[in-house]
Amino acid sequence: MSLQPKEVTLALVPRARFDVIDVAQRLARESGDLLSQYRKALYCSYHTTAGYLEQSFCARLKDSPEHVTPFIRAFQKLFPPEADYRHDQMEYRTELTEDQRKCEPKNGDSHLTFISSGLKNCVTYVNRPSKPVYFIDLDGIHESGSRTRQTRVLAYNEEEVTYRGNFALPVSKHPIDSVNLKDPRFGFDEQISEWVERCGVEKGRVDIALHPSERHAGLTVNEYETLLMRHDLTEVLRNPFKFMAMQSRSMLRDPKTIPSKTINYAKYDFVQVFNELMDAFRVSESVVEKILATFFRVPAERFLRMKRQVSLLITDEKGEGKSRIVQGTYQSPILVQWQQAERQTRHLEVVITKFN
Repeated sequence: MSLQPKEVTLALVPRARFDVIDVAQRLARESGDLLSQYRKALYCSYHTTAGYLEQSFCARLKDSPEHVTPFIRAFQKLFPPEADYRHDQMEYRTELTEDQRKCEPKNGDSHLTFISSGLKNCVTYVNRPSKPVYFIDLDGIHESGSRTRQTRVLAYNEEEVTYRGNFALPVSKHPIDSVNLKDPRFGFDEQISEWVERCGVEKGRVDIALHPSERHAGLTVNEYETLLMRHDLTEVLRNPFKFMAMQSRSMLRDPKTIPSKTINYAKYDFVQVFNELMDAFRVSESVVEKILATFFRVPAERFLRMKRQVSLLITDEKGEGKSRIVQGTYQSPILVQWQQAERQTRHLEVVITKFN
């Protein structure tokens, strides 16, 4: 008799604001040889400042925290804490109560690092018991103390595509913009929920991807907070060095010239950061020089690792035959564009997969 998919939820307590936690090791301690019994596993984070890198990319980083850490640190230096993020200016957060403003963490840097470094809320790995699977937390400790994070692991052997659909998403005429795919005005969230129910998938995955013809756009799963999406992320796409310039170490050396030199200082500092990042990949100096030259000639989207596909978990949590798409409280699939879309429409492909 074939094994049915097995689902485990883990509670993780980070040791620092930025932490890299081996979930496979933790799972082995709590659930024994679970992963060795299955071919694949879907790892799902319920958080907007903590997630996973894709398996193939982790392999390029040698599946090692010594390589994963400098990669993430490079983006953290682009988006340092305490920079002028509108997301962190609580007086403008009208959706929060006065009490919420007092305890809301100032973590605009963590959101931008998550989005820009290509971290994902859901990834599918081929099970390799000897290899780690890293849960990467960017905001694990704040003023109120350590957070408790949750991640779900769904192990399975086979997958079967049960539905393929397309969706035409209206977007604005603005060249730089973001769209919350959960916004009821578009009907997207309702549509994929209907497709999932129609397919009768108990445990599986929804993949949302840009149509191959789409250009100058990306997808992420994060918090759709207006100031973060409409101001901070927009500024990053216009000038990726803006927040780094504000916090540049070089600014302190020559404060009288800050207005004219901050961007140049940031570019200088970014070269140092980039060299550290390339060391993680063991890339040759000639390749580094070519990439750096490209970075300073092209817009931000070329080197921010925006994804063309995101995934969502489908599960029957209570075992009652009522499956649904499961997301964290603040998670939303988001489309980001940095050039105008033809006819103000973006085309998405949706694939629903059943796990066996």
